[in-house]
Amino acid sequence: MKALVITSLSGPDALAVQDMPEPALKPGQTLVQVAAGGLNFADFMTAQGGYPGTPPPPLIAGREFSGVEESTGRRVMGYTQWAAFAEKTAASSNLLWPVPEHWTDEQAAVPVNYFTAYLGYWQAGMVMWGQPPKPALSEAEGTVQRSATPRRLLIHAVAGGVGTAAVQIGRLLGVEMYGTSSSDEKLARVRELGLQHGINYKQHDYEEVVKNITHGEGVDAVFEMLGGIHTAKSLRCLRDFGRIVQYGTATGKPPQLDVRALYAKSASIQGLWLTYLSQKREIMEPAWKQLSEWIAQRKLAPVIGKVFPLERAVEAYKLLQEGKNYGKVVLKIS
Repeated sequence: MKALVITSLSGPDALAVQDMPEPALKPGQTLVQVAAGGLNFADFMTAQGGYPGTPPPPLIAGREFSGVEESTGRRVMGYTQWAAFAEKTAASSNLLWPVPEHWTDEQAAVPVNYFTAYLGYWQAGMVMWGQPPKPALSEAEGTVQRSATPRRLLIHAVAGGVGTAAVQIGRLLGVEMYGTSSSDEKLARVRELGLQHGINYKQHDYEEVVKNITHGEGVDAVFEMLGGIHTAKSLRCLRDFGRIVQYGTATGKPPQLDVRALYAKSASIQGLWLTYLSQKREIMEPAWKQLSEWIAQRKLAPVIGKVFPLERAVEAYKLLQEGKNYGKVVLKIS
């Protein structure tokens, strides 16, 4: 079969389309004929050796796909750790979900984005398994009353795959969203999805913008996937008892943070790694229940930025590396 192979851990230029043996099924797995693969920044990190647990090359790239389950003929989308970018992949049955009838193969190559975004809201305390967030409590005249003030969230890389998914979900939850991106054009497109406050980080310091708009109060949570100095900057964007949900390090640098800085705000940092959470059915099943309801109601629509044939995978990876993509970058496998 044809597959995208990481020949060495030296970056996108080491990717090559090669003939590989068809996968051998293990217990609990099923064979899927892959139609499309969703590209994530974790795939770029894997190609250059920066993703934890990457096996030695050569290995087949990809962790997200859509296609047809051979044993049943049903259209499915799924998540795996490696080997998604091939004409066939061995998928764990518990990490396959039915493709909505109104979605194309390319649109279906997005489960990582929606699960990551939804579980981010869950870890930020803004959603409780299908229920909208409860309004904040405020004390007035000796009684506890409900405040109409919406929860605030800062989303980094808001124009990317996870970012656009997070904006769509946040709009459904009534969250006031702040988002960073590298261009006004991309921010304008995300505003159409429901983003209220777009911040071009090349022109403005997002920390100062958040401080000014919120009159110094800050946000309740930050979806942080940059790492480096941005973890500390994101912490300074939080209000009291706020939370950083750290799900990546796109800068290639580990988060730089003196944990003593958490004390002043009683703030916290919550790690989110879908590879780990995906093994827990008690987490994934309730998340999918809510996501599938929204999808059936056509309230969630994947934002596909660009589709590349498998032979142009290097170009797709470099687009992601340069941060020039809007929405999801997809590889057409077959």
